[in-house]
Amino acid sequence: MSLSGELVDLIAQKPVSAPDLEAAALFVLDTLASAVGGTFTDQGRILLRWAGQADSGDPAGRDCGRRALLIGALSHILEMDDLHRASVVHPGCAVVPAAWALAARHGSGGVALLKAVLWGYEAATRVGMAVGPEHYRIFHNTATCGPFGSAVAAGALLGLDRSQMIDALGNAGTQAAGLWQFLASGAMSKHLHAGRAAEAGVVAGELAALGFTGAPEVLEGEKGFFAGLAPGGEPARVLADPDAPWQLRQTSIKPWPSCRHTHPAIDAALELAGELAAKGCGPEQISAIRIGCYQAARKLCDREEPQSVYEAKFSLQHSVAAALGGLAPDFDAFEAEARAAFSGLRARCRIEIEEELEAAYPAHWGARIEVTLKDGSRIRARRRDARGDPELPLARGEMIEKARTLCALAPGIDAGRFIDGVLNLPHGGALPTLNLGSGN
Repeated sequence: MSLSGELVDLIAQKPVSAPDLEAAALFVLDTLASAVGGTFTDQGRILLRWAGQADSGDPAGRDCGRRALLIGALSHILEMDDLHRASVVHPGCAVVPAAWALAARHGSGGVALLKAVLWGYEAATRVGMAVGPEHYRIFHNTATCGPFGSAVAAGALLGLDRSQMIDALGNAGTQAAGLWQFLASGAMSKHLHAGRAAEAGVVAGELAALGFTGAPEVLEGEKGFFAGLAPGGEPARVLADPDAPWQLRQTSIKPWPSCRHTHPAIDAALELAGELAAKGCGPEQISAIRIGCYQAARKLCDREEPQSVYEAKFSLQHSVAAALGGLAPDFDAFEAEARAAFSGLRARCRIEIEEELEAAYPAHWGARIEVTLKDGSRIRARRRDARGDPELPLARGEMIEKARTLCALAPGIDAGRFIDGVLNLPHGGALPTLNLGSGN
């Protein structure tokens, strides 16, 4: 039996409870609100313009793949989408757009959509947990592992049988791609990673429904996914711990619009900012800042002088300096004015790898901040996990408020009605209309 077949069986046999559906609805809301918020950015306007040009030849909106690409790319722009730590995959931006596009097109009910989302998260993250750390050094796991998730979600909504689902996984796996090179120049390609991961699964599923075959051993084959993209991975881990809770329940929600690797450091720095304020100390009294982290965080987020909003969102130094300086970690915290204001504080930051944090990664993404004041005194804060992780979850009300804030960034959407519609999906509600702007 192929690994794809065993993965299909594992997922199909997992029971779905009412709380699982409620949780899935919140993750759907989080992804779609991130997409709505993404429409107000420069990247979002380009994507909407592209979508408007493309749709001129498809006035009925039949191309669910293209729709999924648009939603997926938009949802990844603001760096507010979810993150599964053990796989280092952003499953929402790959799975939810594919499921939403197909469910909207085919009139699927809310429960069917949410079950498909649970299945998709499971597939993407299980593959992601098996690829190993070397894969992440070159490849963006969301782009490479995401297509497996979107394909399974698509297959669930299209009613694929077991053989067809294996075909869908085969055709999804052969589309897996996505390189970190965009970070060197701050290019927009990362958003395309999310969009293509969503689109690939839709295309794979729709083709499988028509009898278009895919390699059954695309994962473990001699010239398959692991051999080509993750030779240091452990394919058997795809099937590990089959009775664990749905991986969607192990996925983290972001409270702040920056790379998730910066979040435990931000959280610790905010605690220290409160201590400094209580002492009557300002940022000018800080002489040194030590940021303890794990290797992956330093590799991706060691940027003392970020030159753009996106670079600032991938800068441990800037994130910590802004938090210590009393600036709330919202969208303004990464703009040019904030980057200029905290350049001096960033220069006082030193990043070091801590063995304990490295050993805990990727199951736990932690940080340790030590601030030395000019009088020689020191204050410290440590985080084993970050806000929004399963150990420190955001409350339901906080997630709803986050969605409301994101929707408010884009005019023309009735946020209250949309949010209520998504939250009603577990109870048999129909999909609410998703308005992404005039280009769509």
